[in-house]
Amino acid sequence: MFWKRVVSALVGIPLIVLAVWHGGIPLLFLTGLIIVLGSKEMMELLARLGLKPSLWLALIGGFILTGGAYLYNNGYPGPTITIVLFLHLTSTVLFYPVYSLQDAAGTLIGTLYLGLLNYCYLLRTLPDGWIWLIFMLAGTWAGDTAAYFVGKTFGKIKIAPVLSPKKTLEGTIGGILGSLLVGYLFVLLYSFLDPLKMLVLGLLLGMTAGLGDLLESSFKRQAGVKDSSKLIPGHGGILDRFDSAMFTAPLVYYFVRLFIIS
Repeated sequence: MFWKRVVSALVGIPLIVLAVWHGGIPLLFLTGLIIVLGSKEMMELLARLGLKPSLWLALIGGFILTGGAYLYNNGYPGPTITIVLFLHLTSTVLFYPVYSLQDAAGTLIGTLYLGLLNYCYLLRTLPDGWIWLIFMLAGTWAGDTAAYFVGKTFGKIKIAPVLSPKKTLEGTIGGILGSLLVGYLFVLLYSFLDPLKMLVLGLLLGMTAGLGDLLESSFKRQAGVKDSSKLIPGHGGILDRFDSAMFTAPLVYYFVRLFIIS
């Protein structure tokens, strides 16, 4: 399992770094592709809960949100959220009684949840966006990796035994320290960064990454599955690999806009 994770990382990380380096359309395309694949996984999880989610509505909503991220550079514009909401509510009328309000609610939540990945693209549009996107990815993955190894080695105190039995307090602290370390390293690499703000951001990133991981665990626990899919060898599915980034990307985006470049 460990070597599968390593091989997948050696293949996937260079592709992601290349898209991040180019930015623009290549990064937008990669983000959209991840959202499409993740939407399929999310709809399958919802189907296991007894709902009848609409994959095509989720995909249309995802394209609208990604299009909004491309057309505007100030985060998600209100109109895109409104259009997606209107689309789902109208569908409960057009397809009644086959498509219920509960089905629409599940599909809408899945659409907005996966849509958070568009903040990866939006991060790249900020001044020095290359730095901020790499920081978010490195801080998130370092936190996940540190949490895994620290928890596996020293973990004893369970923090969510029902939701995620393997999550421990020691692993959580290790993950936060991993993200803090990335913040410190970026201060050393880029002297114009404020040390205090970067350490605060690293701390928040580590905490938020753990929360994103627990949220996806709750989805899988309710659906009765171990992984969201087997798309990525050693990692599971898109949701398993990018669950933390869906929380950390918007966090870093708005922190940078509010406290660093404002």
